[in-house]
Amino acid sequence: MRDVLEIREEGRATLAAGKPIVALESTVIAHGLPHPHNIETARAMEAAARESGAVPATIGILDGKIIVGLTREEILRLAEAKDVVKVSRADLAAVVARKRTGATTVAATMVIAAMAGIRTFATGGIGGVHRGGENSMDVSADLTELGRTQVAVVCAGAKAILDLPRTLEVLETLGVPVVGFGTQEFPAFYCCKSGLKLLHSVSTSSEAAQIMTAQWTMPSAQTGGIVFVNPPPAQSGLTKEEMEKLISMAIAEATMQGVRGKEATPFLLREVARLSQGKTLKANIDLLISNARLAGQISVAYSAMN
Repeated sequence: MRDVLEIREEGRATLAAGKPIVALESTVIAHGLPHPHNIETARAMEAAARESGAVPATIGILDGKIIVGLTREEILRLAEAKDVVKVSRADLAAVVARKRTGATTVAATMVIAAMAGIRTFATGGIGGVHRGGENSMDVSADLTELGRTQVAVVCAGAKAILDLPRTLEVLETLGVPVVGFGTQEFPAFYCCKSGLKLLHSVSTSSEAAQIMTAQWTMPSAQTGGIVFVNPPPAQSGLTKEEMEKLISMAIAEATMQGVRGKEATPFLLREVARLSQGKTLKANIDLLISNARLAGQISVAYSAMN
């Protein structure tokens, strides 16, 4: 594995000591946010995790090698390069074998975090069932990964451009607990409210760690991941009505341009940011930092408990 996977020194020492560590994805750096917000946000997320008492480990692929714990210079490289592959689970082997450089999605980051022994991962929003997915079968690999990989994902729900009710149905089918942190409603990424109620919620990081421990120590249970949903900061969140209007316009533009597949999500996020005159970009940045901070707190509690 040393030829394929490199866990940097700080991460290795943290894992060996059983101390708190948080995985961070790199697609948000290479494909999710515009320059220079991508670099600033990546650094702010790492700082937020550290302030919570955890070591951040940003994950990416450089020239075919999977790196757990990218340096500041390597994050800059991913942020500025033009030929970075968007890597999901299905792309990992090809990108590694062909010595390419890639940014990892939620699914790929979960796979790599599990390889390294990292249990907690912070992102913005998970992928899910796309609108019209009942006909197109466009369903994110993030969902199946959550059903089989033992990593807790801290997020602001699923991306608002998706079909949220169907996304929750698939997560339930796959046996993935969806737990609200300080909320009993599934957040819609940029929005605190979606109208979708949750069965389970916690109010402290210790309660979250208890669920992680119970999920992964049940005898004879083949359990997967956990989703902890953290509403976006109230000061930057948008209303459901605002978002639906923006999303409808963005989807119409994507349809007209023939945008689909892996390009759909980054295109729609860029388009709603443009249409909202930057309001969704600010909300995205704020929720990413908030999720990294919460993931650090949960990782600290889980480390102390285990």
